[in-house]
Amino acid sequence: MRYRTIGQGLKVSAIGIGCMPMKAGMASYGPADDVESIATVHAAIDQGVTFFDTAEIYGPLENEELLGRAIKGKREALIIATKWGFRFDGETRGTGIDGSPANVRRAIEGSLQRLGTDRIDLYYQHRMDPTVPIEETMGALADLVREGKVLHVGLSEASAATIRRAHAVHPVAAIQSEYSLWERGVEEDVLPVTAELGIGFVPYSPLGRGFLAGNAIPRSQMTPNDWRLHDPRYAPGNYEANLAILDTIRTVADAKGVSLAQVALAWLLAKRPDIVPIPGAKRRTTMTDSVASADIALSVNDMTLLDGIGKPAGLRYPEQMLAAVNI
Repeated sequence: MRYRTIGQGLKVSAIGIGCMPMKAGMASYGPADDVESIATVHAAIDQGVTFFDTAEIYGPLENEELLGRAIKGKREALIIATKWGFRFDGETRGTGIDGSPANVRRAIEGSLQRLGTDRIDLYYQHRMDPTVPIEETMGALADLVREGKVLHVGLSEASAATIRRAHAVHPVAAIQSEYSLWERGVEEDVLPVTAELGIGFVPYSPLGRGFLAGNAIPRSQMTPNDWRLHDPRYAPGNYEANLAILDTIRTVADAKGVSLAQVALAWLLAKRPDIVPIPGAKRRTTMTDSVASADIALSVNDMTLLDGIGKPAGLRYPEQMLAAVNI
């Protein structure tokens, strides 16, 4: 495994693992098996992966608990990232965004307990709360850093302006937002500001929720709890139109004798040395395939060909969810 340094000197494996798919729940891509998910975490560690990403809202709560079980006895060498930023109806349902200092205080204690750890290496605000000034939120996060409960602070789906304001209060180590050959909106202003401020970038959904791996299925074949049923780019008509994207990726993949997923991840790695994608995985086979992308070198011609892929058909989120990003 190769390693990279994102913001504030935080060293992580060049490929991290997004744990969201590992536990069936409100945020999942079809059925998952706890035994295989835990085996996937263990196999990833054996292959040199140190960076694992989860969130309080995944499940909710159950995804952190699963990761906590998986890393028991293996914690010290790992970089564990989780996210907070929602209020809950009891412990079963997220009811909205809440970036208040009181909510971060509530959230950190639960995440520490579920993950079985005394500190979170990278703690992201999952979504920005327009009703709470980011300066107040960052002040509360800075307090957690001083207390040793959090080592590094991150933001997810924040706008360039919010990133600047946050970083002025306390250093931001990483921004996590969607970025891939499927979604490139951050290239306009978010990526430039992170480069300027020395903030690392962690792309989530780097394989387009499985589409860029070349084995995506239409909605008609998805199980009822599959989140992609709500994804506009998987909608009938859009799904078929977007299949053309795979032709370009396949051209590069076939020439190198590698998988489509590996090409899509290698493209991200080639963009900047402090970009660390976190492909989701719930099986050892897909995780191993993704991890191998760290060793793939793309030529200038490869990059030019891939950069020329057009914008997919359909919005990246339903309208309601789009209103909560880039704030």
